Amino acid sequence: MKLNGKVAIVTGSGRGIGRAIAMRLSSDGAAVVVSDIMFDNAQKVAAEIEAAGGKAMSIKTDVTVEADVNELVAKTVEKYGKLDIMVANAGIGIVKLGCDHTPEDIDKQLAVNVKGVILCDNAAARQMVKQGHKGYLGSGGKIINCCSIAGHSGFAFLPVYSASKFAVRGYTHGFAKEMAQYKITVNGYCPGIVGTDMWDLIDEKIGAYTGAAKGETLKAYVDSAILAKEVGKPEQVAGYVSYLASEDADYMTGQSVMIDGGIVLV
Repeated sequence: MKLNGKVAIVTGSGRGIGRAIAMRLSSDGAAVVVSDIMFDNAQKVAAEIEAAGGKAMSIKTDVTVEADVNELVAKTVEKYGKLDIMVANAGIGIVKLGCDHTPEDIDKQLAVNVKGVILCDNAAARQMVKQGHKGYLGSGGKIINCCSIAGHSGFAFLPVYSASKFAVRGYTHGFAKEMAQYKITVNGYCPGIVGTDMWDLIDEKIGAYTGAAKGETLKAYVDSAILAKEVGKPEQVAGYVSYLASEDADYMTGQSVMIDGGIVLV
């Protein structure tokens, strides 16, 4: 398996896309640290991985708290001896018109989606730099950030979320330039509309503004915006993250690629 001997952290991996990523990296041979603020969910995913014959541990982490993130990395290294892959997946979205956002709404999204990614990236990078590298790009480690199609094209009813994802994309670009000297790659993955609880909630919340019935917003995207004519699956996103985590992507850095069935074309 292509990730045999590797150690990965996946934040926000108690459900949805994060869970699919954790399961995929494990199936590819990595030991996986399942991190989530909802600890019960993290424990269940870690148990699933172990039941399938993989190596996993679960840690409760609030990615907006630096001490939590530092402890996450420290416990990973204490358990497995190193860190090869950081997947900064944790994120939230609040569906509202921009002018309806409260300061608390803004702060919460920027804290989790931007500050959380930066804290995870920085903590992972410090550990990876300490471990050293073999002299070629990618050998120092893989940092992989959850961006979004909303980081390439802003979406109505998700303007602050979109702003946060543009910020993640910008940090990914800049940090990749800094980390290249240490042979660490920094890339992003940009899911489109994926069949998760989050998108079920987005469908419901947008409908409250537009009058669309349950499921109609998602159907409209499928009918008129997604070239593939279907909603994405978490496993499809996980497959791309697996590629970024592997040696196959050693020559790729500073990129934030869309996995969206053809919604945003650039």
